[in-house]
Amino acid sequence: MRKILFLNLILACCCFGVSGQYVIKDGSELLSLQQLPQEKAYVDHTGPLVFSGEYLYYAFYCFNAQNNNPTNISRVGYVVLVNEEKEKIFEHKLNLDKGLAQGDFFVRTDIPSGRYKLLAYTQWMRNGGLDQVYTDDIVVINPYLTDQSAILTDPSEETNTANLKTENFPAGLMDSATVSVRLEKEIYGTREKVRLSVNNYKGPSGYGIYTLKVKRKEEIPVRPYLNATQYAKDFFNADKQIKQKVGDSIFLPEQRGELFYGAVYDSSTDKPVKDIPVIISIPGKEFILKFAQTDTQGNFYTYLNKEYKNTLALAQIEEENKMYSIKKGAVADLDLYNIDFSKFTLSDSYAPYIKERSVLNQLENQFFTAKPDSIIASDPIDPFDGGLPEEVFLDEFTRFPTFGETLVEVVKFAGYRSGGKDPDYIKISQDFETYNEEFNSFPAIVLIDGVFIPNHENIKSFDARKIEKISLVRDQFVLGGKQYQGMMTIETFEGDYLEEHTYGNSVAIPLKLPVAKKNYFKQDYDDEVMDFSRIPDYRGLLLWEPHVKVEASNYNFEFFTSDVEGIFEVILNGFTTYGKPITVVKEITVIKPNQ
Repeated sequence: MRKILFLNLILACCCFGVSGQYVIKDGSELLSLQQLPQEKAYVDHTGPLVFSGEYLYYAFYCFNAQNNNPTNISRVGYVVLVNEEKEKIFEHKLNLDKGLAQGDFFVRTDIPSGRYKLLAYTQWMRNGGLDQVYTDDIVVINPYLTDQSAILTDPSEETNTANLKTENFPAGLMDSATVSVRLEKEIYGTREKVRLSVNNYKGPSGYGIYTLKVKRKEEIPVRPYLNATQYAKDFFNADKQIKQKVGDSIFLPEQRGELFYGAVYDSSTDKPVKDIPVIISIPGKEFILKFAQTDTQGNFYTYLNKEYKNTLALAQIEEENKMYSIKKGAVADLDLYNIDFSKFTLSDSYAPYIKERSVLNQLENQFFTAKPDSIIASDPIDPFDGGLPEEVFLDEFTRFPTFGETLVEVVKFAGYRSGGKDPDYIKISQDFETYNEEFNSFPAIVLIDGVFIPNHENIKSFDARKIEKISLVRDQFVLGGKQYQGMMTIETFEGDYLEEHTYGNSVAIPLKLPVAKKNYFKQDYDDEVMDFSRIPDYRGLLLWEPHVKVEASNYNFEFFTSDVEGIFEVILNGFTTYGKPITVVKEITVIKPNQ
């Protein structure tokens, strides 16, 4: 029997509002939700102090709050930086891979000096309020802006403030008997190779995932960043399950991918429309096609579970007899009313250091093209879900003016059929596999540049000179309970059909792309291809390994020091597979040779 390809399953109808929250209807539903463990998040980063012209790198960890293992619940996480006015400086969306993700943010020169808060969470965590959300303090110093009042010390309080900082923010080395770091020596020259090893002394008890970094030790007193050991203490009493009751609203977990939702209204009455199919397509060569159906309140939702490449989605309703309006839902912002910012002030005595560090940053950034990061390509999307398309490149044939004529003269196995009182539709011939297979008259799924075409008759006169190729898949599909015979995708040379799309019952909805995973540049003075001898090297961050997976007894790493002298911290920070926090801090000193 022919394998029927299901593009999407109809999601169970539920009372899901455009605010992104779901109302718990009864006790059995509450019990099911309570059986889903709550989550908690941790972020290792290269703060807590960052200057304009520097990157803030971070590694995201998400855990099952009941057993402290990496979560298998949420597939999307969020990292946000806010200022003291609770305004977002950045908001990053992350695709989680077994609870892990990574990212970075370049601190621009328009971001003022001040105290900021770094937050990390999943939508499921938001049900526990701000106490469930990871938060840590970030201080930004921007010497390029005139106003420094947010961080400058009142001269009359300068002495007392300095003493207070020294007492509250002690620095110290840390080690662990489970997993540790070994170095060959403690003093290195500039541009010298450093070899270090991560040693696991406890076998399976030391297996886990850790962040490894080597960064210049801060000379300005600042509250230390939240390491794994302190985090485990602070979040020991984090919620293990949701505390909401029947009738309460909750944020649903993004278990199958990013949640995409909205509502449909009758344009003439502005009332919600129930039980109406909604087609969601994300255009492009690697298009995504999804289906949803509105509930009794006119709301619809689906999950985007593939790494889409386009920043626009198109939501459409096939019915043309009435006019509808489609509104995209938006999740409410985090309630940051009770968030507090740590105290930080700065005296004029640090002006020479700030000037030196800022000059070095400028010089380092002048040569960023010689030290590029690379984006790790995401897995390609198969729009046909395993089907093998038959491709027709129109330049290989005599061209005809319209798409309709091209189907007749060039494309085999596809053509227009009469719809009777309904519009004509495109039919793709069945690829019969058995002699007794029943004939069907189902229409084809048709897309132009990944845009779903609900009315095939409307594209009969489409200018075929714009078309590069036509692809056919002759399998049978089911989309939202409706059967289709085959799929036809039409690719134009420019790939811009969405820009001229004028179908009435549709709306283009902006999408924010998840943060791309990167391979970060690693300085290598042994490189025989690239000569770095004439390129300045003023890196303050010598090594950044966001996630080191430890599954053996020993791992070796190499990196090179830069032209920056001083004390550098070697930090290993993370969690064993049993949830035990590990924090190791060691130091090396970098000085110029012959000093």
